[in-house]
Amino acid sequence: METKITKDMVIAKVISIAPETIDVFMEFGMHCVGCMAAAGETIEEACAVHGIDVEELVDALNAEIA
Repeated sequence: METKITKDMVIAKVISIAPETIDVFMEFGMHCVGCMAAAGETIEEACAVHGIDVEELVDALNAEIA
């Protein structure tokens, strides 16, 4: 995949272009991948709500799709 995941991307968009990232979101405790919040919430917004380091998550997501 040539797309790079960034913190300003909406979670649902990331999952639609790279479904393999679902496991990464789950490992970080973001079980919202299927809820309505994921449809409009960016990775950065979700990290703020869940107390997750956004850069760490973005790095893990990009490693998954590399």
